[in-house]
Amino acid sequence: SGIDLIGQAHRYGRVLAASTPRKLALLVGINAYPSSSLFSPLMGCITDVELQRELLIHRFGFQTADILTLTDGKASREAILQAFQEHLIRQARPGDVVVFHFSGHGSRVSDPDRDNADGLNSTFVPVDGGLPEGFPQRGGTVQDITGHSLFLLSRAVPSEGFTAVLDSCHSGGGTRGNMRIRARPGNAELVVSQREIELQRQLLGQLGMTPAQFIQERRRGVGNGVVVAGTRRDQLAADASFNDVDCGVFTYLLTQYLWQQTSPDSIRSVLANVGRSTTRLSTTQQQPLYEAKPGSSRDSQPLYSSPQLGPPADGVVRRVSGAEVEVWLGGVHPDSLAAFGQGTTLQLLNDRGASSGVMELKARRGLVGLATVSGSRGSARPGQPVQEGARQIPDNLTLVVGLDPSLGADLAAAREALNREPRLKAVPLQQGSVHVILTRQNGLGLLSPGGDRLPNSFGAAAESLEQAVTRLRPKLRAALAAQVFKLTLNTNSSLLDLVVSLRPEGRKSALTAAVFPTRGVGKGKPLGPAAAAPADGSRLPVGTAVQFEISNREVRPLYISLLVIDPAGEMTVVFPNNWTASSEATRVNAGQTIRIPDPGSDSFQLVTQEPKGMVEVLIVASLSPIREALRALQSLASHSAQTRGPVAAPDPLGLMEDFLSDLSTPGGSRTRGLAAVGRTVDPSRIATLSLSFEVI
Repeated sequence: SGIDLIGQAHRYGRVLAASTPRKLALLVGINAYPSSSLFSPLMGCITDVELQRELLIHRFGFQTADILTLTDGKASREAILQAFQEHLIRQARPGDVVVFHFSGHGSRVSDPDRDNADGLNSTFVPVDGGLPEGFPQRGGTVQDITGHSLFLLSRAVPSEGFTAVLDSCHSGGGTRGNMRIRARPGNAELVVSQREIELQRQLLGQLGMTPAQFIQERRRGVGNGVVVAGTRRDQLAADASFNDVDCGVFTYLLTQYLWQQTSPDSIRSVLANVGRSTTRLSTTQQQPLYEAKPGSSRDSQPLYSSPQLGPPADGVVRRVSGAEVEVWLGGVHPDSLAAFGQGTTLQLLNDRGASSGVMELKARRGLVGLATVSGSRGSARPGQPVQEGARQIPDNLTLVVGLDPSLGADLAAAREALNREPRLKAVPLQQGSVHVILTRQNGLGLLSPGGDRLPNSFGAAAESLEQAVTRLRPKLRAALAAQVFKLTLNTNSSLLDLVVSLRPEGRKSALTAAVFPTRGVGKGKPLGPAAAAPADGSRLPVGTAVQFEISNREVRPLYISLLVIDPAGEMTVVFPNNWTASSEATRVNAGQTIRIPDPGSDSFQLVTQEPKGMVEVLIVASLSPIREALRALQSLASHSAQTRGPVAAPDPLGLMEDFLSDLSTPGGSRTRGLAAVGRTVDPSRIATLSLSFEVI
């Protein structure tokens, strides 16, 4: 009616008249530190800046003109501080959203006020933040920007919507495994420059704060908004390579998670979930943390004080030039990136989140793909979100083995011996992504990319290189099998509705870990407590009996398998586990929940045991029967005269190939991939999930 229209017009008028918060960001990333024997250049910090920039523009509505980036030589101490003052402090108004991101080296210097017991103040290192001559035998002055100054700079921002994200660390340094550590050495002998002292004096005067008040308030907490750090004060922040992308592990996983969020989670929830993935991928055990201004509620708000725009996405259209479309793939998980090559399809989404067209990737370099719109349906426009349609799993995926310098005179022979093995490729460390590392530590053995020893992989000191390669062949094949499976992981893109959880047996309220397809569960009933795994609950002592629970929330049956990879790389199939059953052994009916082991029918237990370390659980769910893999598993059980219970997989790679045959689209659709024939995997028909826990 007319009265309704008048009322609506008044409401719309009030909304249009209300001031819209401005969104400002300063993003700093430094790779090009001067190389020295004490600290080295980094590789992933420029990518971090790009990851944040694309996220803020396309997911949080920042305007391009309001984002200032400083990289490499432009990120001097003076330039960073000037940009903070002019771009953030002087432009911001109360209620604005303000973001500061720093990716680079961190360090420590002397703190005369001894806010911490060790008497050190954490810093972040500008590109001109070199060490004084004679260090570490002698101390001296550095040009670092201290945590104390960041406190005052953030306090000077006239909006409580301030967020600082710091992807650096303050311990360690150099390299670890194939990762570079974002820390320049520091100690109590290093002192800040007179310019740093003068900066703090000026900011105190600007804020009307006495030195005594400054000490008291910074010991209570951060100066404004919230500060998010990629690692704790005494841990290592990793600079790593994933496929062909160099980046900070924390920044990549944080931004990838925010691309995929279906609702604006609180900061504490985001950091808990990202932290579990960060620990698993970096193997430096880095645990992200945050601190909100005392008395504020920032930790219960979205990370950037702003909800995400539009549906969850794997990326966004950046540029359209005739028939060619450039797409940013920052929402793709690093484990799966190698499957996003030629032949992968992407759904173009409209403003309602529905598909408005399909694109096919022709090439990808790093996180940038080139695509064309398929057929006559729809067209692409810059800023349009995209979701995975179907990915291509290359048939000839190789396991990349890094060669540690500890091999010494055997480096060339190791490269030759490994390259003779099928689907293995040996490369020097620090020259791209690797999956495992061959090293000599008394004997020959394997390390993770982060430099941790892989259990049960080291031989005797007198073992020859050829003997070691022969002995390690099963472990290398198992590692390759794990990489093949990870290319199918589609937690963010699967449309199936199921929940998998892990608990200590008999303790229903003690949830250790849970996983579910993010988009699939959105169409079903609420998750309830299954989504609330505690941040520190994924550590289980040796000897703990555990139980898995799988809930099929679909209105149709699912065919499910569950596999466990222990810290030594051994693979065991724990479901199915009835080897005399028919081809329906993997079937879980619509609405059914199963428990493994089932105390009513199973005579076995699943108990955590040595070796200690990270255990990965792989879950396969499909709308179609899992026939090839089931036949292979039944054959294994038959050879060992086993009728019930878990079965060890002596050839994990062969088993993974069988699963790929089952998971490929009906009819065995195969297309030419980046350099090989691949298999098409459709996320509307399968879910491949992973959860992990640590045996301690």
